Amino acid sequence: MFLILSCEKPSKVERKLDNIFYDRAFDYREDNKPDSAFLYFNRAKDIFQQQKDSFGIGKCLVNMAIISTDKGDYYGGQEISLNAVSYLNSNNEASLVYIKSNFNNLGISSFNLKNYTQAIEFYQKSLLFTKDTAAILVIKNNIANAYRKKKQYQKSIDIYQDILRQPINKQEFARTLSNFAFTKWLQNPHYDAKRDLLKALHIREKENNSWGQNASYSHLSDYYSIIQPDSALEYATKMNIVANRLNSPDDRIESLEKLIKLSTPVDTKRYFGLYQKLNDSIQTSRNTAKNQFALIRYDAEKNKADNLKLQKDNTEKKFQIIKQRILLFTVLFITLTISVVSILWYKKRKQRLELEAENSIRNSQLKISKKVHDVVANGLYRVMTEIENQDIINKEHVLDKIEDLYEKSRDISYDKPEPVYNHFHEKISALLLAFATEHTLIAIAGNTPELWEKVSSKNKFEIEHILQELMVNMKKHSKASNVVVKFEELRDQFFIHYTDNGIGLPKEMQFKNGLTNTGNRIKSIHGEITFDTKVERGLKIQLSCPVS
Repeated sequence: MFLILSCEKPSKVERKLDNIFYDRAFDYREDNKPDSAFLYFNRAKDIFQQQKDSFGIGKCLVNMAIISTDKGDYYGGQEISLNAVSYLNSNNEASLVYIKSNFNNLGISSFNLKNYTQAIEFYQKSLLFTKDTAAILVIKNNIANAYRKKKQYQKSIDIYQDILRQPINKQEFARTLSNFAFTKWLQNPHYDAKRDLLKALHIREKENNSWGQNASYSHLSDYYSIIQPDSALEYATKMNIVANRLNSPDDRIESLEKLIKLSTPVDTKRYFGLYQKLNDSIQTSRNTAKNQFALIRYDAEKNKADNLKLQKDNTEKKFQIIKQRILLFTVLFITLTISVVSILWYKKRKQRLELEAENSIRNSQLKISKKVHDVVANGLYRVMTEIENQDIINKEHVLDKIEDLYEKSRDISYDKPEPVYNHFHEKISALLLAFATEHTLIAIAGNTPELWEKVSSKNKFEIEHILQELMVNMKKHSKASNVVVKFEELRDQFFIHYTDNGIGLPKEMQFKNGLTNTGNRIKSIHGEITFDTKVERGLKIQLSCPVS
């Protein structure tokens, strides 16, 4: 289980500061109102900046970073924590607790962003400023968890064993024992981890530790997933019940993923629906928090910028003569630069024109080849798929589809203007669901109208054909029964996560025309495609590109 250390609550002496916003921020935080707390910590930071109080600024930033991370805004939490580092002095005894919490928060955000090496580095820095024994053990547990995620199991096991040798309470013992046994099993699938896993669970049940029980159920479900699927399903169900009671979104998602893998086809479909609905809800909630925190920081910076602009306007007239001289020098410099560049450009122009002519012919050939594959081959395969999965064939509908393919094939050598995409999310859903059959379930997450508003027409065109190519390859080769396609936008980057439970990719994969075209399309929109070949079963693909 992953643990979080927050900043300790301020003492009565510490809270007697000449900053009413700081006091109010802590009141909101203690009342479990993180949004309001974030707002007032930001306002308090501005007051401390006016007072030139570096320590006060650092404390506010650390609290803001922890709130951002707790709300799932890991990039925002990292950014604020890194900003806080320069304001906290390690030679100041009062700063140590905040330095510790700040590095721990950087470790947590890095862990959640799957940058486990960086997470370990930040946790180790946090240890340097930690004196409390209980806190040290928690941070070491986090380090061990990160090594486990990196599959460096022996390093993880050594840390757990070191913790178990310490005089620790029952809950800490149960947590460490469960992590130790689970990691030993990951290192050696023949290792009998059942006794220790059940022992840890019994301790947590006696201690009425719901979070601990939730972690134990997760470990036991994974442990029994191959040797006793029925037991694995039972523990996954228990995990789902506890996760719902704790209202832990990430644990609910994890439990549903286990239930989808372990349940009967009928139940799997129901859990797929719950998973999709919950995943969309979590994404919306985290995006809302991320945007809200960014807006608070933006408004504060804008106010400061406006004040600086007023000061700047008062002195602007004094520098007009200097600006005119700079402008004259700039014009002369640009003129000279343009002259030199023009001479060099003229010499290379002939070479470039010849090369462009050759490339134009080559690109024209490649473009026609790609259009033949996308328009004729994939379009025809999609029609075949629809016919295959329909009990009653509508002749008119099929003829319309074929006629449309015929018209497109006639125009295949012409460059047409980019189409206008209306209701594009519906078009994408129709494309993906066209490959659903009674043996293949297609789940779609995050495909909302708002998601596509920022995406350019060119990117939409390429993304549509990329998805079509992936689904055609899935249909032809993967033998998958469950397919999940998830869309999301983060920091002006568009992501598509494709997952199926098919046969996966061969070790020595050869890219044929379809996947080659997919790679070329991704490159044409400055994107990337990543095949996760480390999964035990199925296939995971991540596509990413700029929004526009």
